[in-house]
Amino acid sequence: MMDQERLVAGAKAMDVALSSEQVELFMHFRDQLLERNKVVNLTAIREPGDVITKHFLDSLCVFATGMVKPKTRVLDVGTGGGFPGIPMKIADPSLQIDLLDSLKKRLVFLDEVIAENRWSGIRTLHGRAEDFAQNRQYREQYDLVVSRAVARLAILLEYCLPYTKVGGFFLALKGPMLDEEVNEAKRAIIVLGGRIEKMVEVKIPYTDLSHRIIIIKKIKSTPKIYPRQAGKPRKEPII
Repeated sequence: MMDQERLVAGAKAMDVALSSEQVELFMHFRDQLLERNKVVNLTAIREPGDVITKHFLDSLCVFATGMVKPKTRVLDVGTGGGFPGIPMKIADPSLQIDLLDSLKKRLVFLDEVIAENRWSGIRTLHGRAEDFAQNRQYREQYDLVVSRAVARLAILLEYCLPYTKVGGFFLALKGPMLDEEVNEAKRAIIVLGGRIEKMVEVKIPYTDLSHRIIIIKKIKSTPKIYPRQAGKPRKEPII
């Protein structure tokens, strides 16, 4: 099966229908990613077929939760090479997406991708999650906050829930250890104003991988002391 066919069929399995133009955008982004990755560390994945499954389809699994609605304002925390934010934007151009990362070199690449495609409603934010969350322009302004960042749930919650508006949702794309992480993060969920809505397991097509996605609903405002200063959430998580 060709990469394009795998992308289309895999996306369809997660309730995402891709046009030929969208498939072209994905293929071009893959080529850009792999080319720039030769000089800037964007991803550890270097095989074109693996980019399709382990980045693109992996990112599109958020649509399988039923939580991504048209025109939603989304924040992708720790976007890295643009995941899941860029695949989400290609799949639904109506989404209003901010891509947050602390490494400028990655965002320079993403800015070039955005400019070349003349996309509107998507931008990059350079800085630490702890810092932007104290800015009224971003705090509790997003309908949906998503993250594939590699951090335990108790830590991710402090990075992400301050951005989520009351009534909005935070989606954390996690792995097989989710139950353990949820048990560890029970206090953090309450303290930061969240409530577990549901947990969804999504199989990534054409791989033996699956995501366990926890969906946290924001039910009250996060106390202003959170997130704490840079480094503190990781060193002393709310547990």
